[in-house]
Amino acid sequence: MNQKAWGGVFKEVLDQRMETFSESISFDRRLADDDIDASIAHASMLEHCGLLEPNESDHIKRAMEEIRTEIREGRFEFTTAREDIHLHIEAALVARLGDLGRRIHTARSRNDQVATDLRLYCRRAIDRIDGLLLNLQRSFVDMAQRELGLIIPGYTHLRRAQPVLASHQILNWCEKFDRDRSRLSDCRTRTNVLPLGSGALAGSSLPIDRDVVAKLLGFEKVAANSLDAVSDRDFVCELAFVLSLIGVHLSQWAEEWILWSTQEYGYVLLPESFCTGSSIMPQKINPDALELIRGKSARVLGNLQSLLVLLKGLPTAYNRDLQEDKERIFDSIDTVEASLSIAAPLIDGTRWNSPKIALSIEQGYLDATSLMEAFIAHGVPQRTAHETVGRL
Repeated sequence: MNQKAWGGVFKEVLDQRMETFSESISFDRRLADDDIDASIAHASMLEHCGLLEPNESDHIKRAMEEIRTEIREGRFEFTTAREDIHLHIEAALVARLGDLGRRIHTARSRNDQVATDLRLYCRRAIDRIDGLLLNLQRSFVDMAQRELGLIIPGYTHLRRAQPVLASHQILNWCEKFDRDRSRLSDCRTRTNVLPLGSGALAGSSLPIDRDVVAKLLGFEKVAANSLDAVSDRDFVCELAFVLSLIGVHLSQWAEEWILWSTQEYGYVLLPESFCTGSSIMPQKINPDALELIRGKSARVLGNLQSLLVLLKGLPTAYNRDLQEDKERIFDSIDTVEASLSIAAPLIDGTRWNSPKIALSIEQGYLDATSLMEAFIAHGVPQRTAHETVGRL
């Protein structure tokens, strides 16, 4: 089999520099499971529509599972000559089944194939990240329950403002991450649309049934317009935005605890197992986990910007520029998952420094607002009460 899927019309071989420049197998190999799942469902649909015999479909499915096993066990050979994960898997199928393997590409293009794979990948990532957010919320709730009754200074403008319960402060993060989970759910709905069957851009003249594939792969519906289906990366940008907002929330929390763990504040005591030291200053215990969570959010924000700029000048249907979407969204997913995986156990190991907090409560006139409201409760106008307390 020609290692390229498009060589028939060409009279010149591909320049090696172009082959190296254009390959995507170095990063899209992580779509292997999704590509195999989609191909197995596609084979079932071809059988359902009479385009494959039942025994042919069975042979393809068994071979696909063998290829999956080879990849998972690290026995599969990857090469830039085959460009991407789709051609690698198809070539391995043909090596096993000959011409029968070539029939798997009936009524599909790599354009709708990669769009399907990426939606499957993002859908699984959404579910994993939602689970990690839930674990993070549980860690905050557990901490709030441990610290019931603890009063801490509340801040605005980084200045002491009013006393609040530590549990109230802790649970404010649960609200932010709950909104993130809601956004993930919304994003999942728009991600869960099947593009397979759209072909390169204009569908197929063969009698296929896209609803069969949608049902097998768990998609809620099929894409309505083939031109849009092969080029749509809104779901990637939307996920990148949600991940960016998760990164922002993690960064805000990390910044707060970095401040609160300083000797100047001393409100929280971080677990040493999530801190590191200094190579020159022996007394240092640095909040590196929190600083890295704060810092890594910048990568996620940058990836969102990169994706938006990538898409802004593209004409209708598929363009090779879209190859560049994967590393951006893969990195954002990896980064947020890593940060969430560190955040929950760090929270579980953190303790509040009640003696230090008790001392700080006595400073900063934290009850000034309560005193003002006491005047108001006795009929003093708010502005008058505000001015009176301010002069005390």
